[in-house]
Amino acid sequence: MTTTISPETIEQTIAFHGHWCPGLAIGIRVAEWALAAMGKAGDEDIVVVAETDMCGVDAIQFLIGCTFGKGNLIHKDFGKNAFTFYRRKDGKCARLVARPHGYGAERDRMGRLHAKMTSEGLTDGERKEWNEIRTRISSRVMDADLDELFEVKQPDGPAPQKARILSSMVCENCGEAVMESRTRRFREQTLCIPCFNHFESRL
Repeated sequence: MTTTISPETIEQTIAFHGHWCPGLAIGIRVAEWALAAMGKAGDEDIVVVAETDMCGVDAIQFLIGCTFGKGNLIHKDFGKNAFTFYRRKDGKCARLVARPHGYGAERDRMGRLHAKMTSEGLTDGERKEWNEIRTRISSRVMDADLDELFEVKQPDGPAPQKARILSSMVCENCGEAVMESRTRRFREQTLCIPCFNHFESRL
């Protein structure tokens, strides 16, 4: 099964993200599943919890309409290609987890080349190989059945609360405004988190 996302929409998603890669391909396929199962987020009715900050999150923002600014895209830094969708109007929810073999047999080689690129750099031949592998894996992801790419599970908990707008307070150290729920108390002062962490680290 080839993706049902149109070539034009894929190109727009690539332009939004900035480059084409396997991670973005995974995000497009996640968004494809969500569009079919949940629909497009009009405002805050659909919320997604992303357990990664990988490239694919941009596809979800662009194609589904879940964004950090609206409060219906929540990041949990677990380092997993896992995405939980909630539809508030009827309670429908599901957690999509990328299967470990989704990238195919070349995943390990791509990982080794990427590690070498970040530590010491690649030769021209290795960079060519790295780009070719990324292209092949991206194509494989776009052509695979969704069931081959993802396992669908039930979430562990309920949908996150809707985004709340709270009062701001002034940090008594740096003088900057900070949301009330993000303040800390330290030695009878109200502090923002960076100032609190600074003073706490010096104890």
